[in-house]
Amino acid sequence: MRGWDSWIAIGDSFTEGLSDEAPDGGYLGWADRLAGMIAAGNRDFRYANLALRGKMLAEIVDEQVPVVRSEKPDLVTLCGGGNDIVTPGTDVDDIADLFERTVIEIAAAGSQVVIFTGPDPKPQPLLRRVRGKVAIYNGHLRAIADRHGATLVDLWAMDVLRDRRAWSEDRLHFSTEGHKRIALRTADVLGLPATTDWRDPWPPATPVPWLRGRQADLAWTRSHLLPWVQRQIRGTSMGDGLQPKRPALAPVSDPADGTNAVV
Repeated sequence: MRGWDSWIAIGDSFTEGLSDEAPDGGYLGWADRLAGMIAAGNRDFRYANLALRGKMLAEIVDEQVPVVRSEKPDLVTLCGGGNDIVTPGTDVDDIADLFERTVIEIAAAGSQVVIFTGPDPKPQPLLRRVRGKVAIYNGHLRAIADRHGATLVDLWAMDVLRDRRAWSEDRLHFSTEGHKRIALRTADVLGLPATTDWRDPWPPATPVPWLRGRQADLAWTRSHLLPWVQRQIRGTSMGDGLQPKRPALAPVSDPADGTNAVV
């Protein structure tokens, strides 16, 4: 297993950690959880998370990649393009072309690059409409990993993420349990030891009465779908005015204090 003394995570809400709530009111997410696992075996390890919700791939490239070029960390995780894909009129091939150029640039700086396919959005009513675009984009990402030696974490292949309990109430982001399983899957790909298996089956689900399900759908439409549509129309983002939660490489805090958590 290769050791890493530094890791910069770049991307959008997936890597920022929505909706895995932390005790301090912020978000943990798979990346913070994985950082805790790496730090447990390396006291010299430093970690930065530049990801921000709502970021398009071009914004990730313009705002976050320059930090990677400057710092030249041992490890870089890159996940982006999802917000582009759900935006009407975007071309998946163009998104993939920018992604590939970004992977080449990061790898040229000497960092190990880890990329992620998109998960299967079939369980979610809003995201399933772009399932075909996600599948095409994933094909590009697998080819990019093969051409440039990037490490690939295949979220589409994770059957456990097809369970709705892996998703948060907004039906756009992963739940705490979803993030935990993604952290474990990424650790598995990187050869890190873990005490639990991301493949563990979900416990039996409690059936939801039809009326309660429709009430939940209505509440979701009001609380999440309509605001999302309004942001699309206005060209605004959930991340407008926000700053990254870990903008510079720094030691990972003791998971016991709630800032990071070991899975």
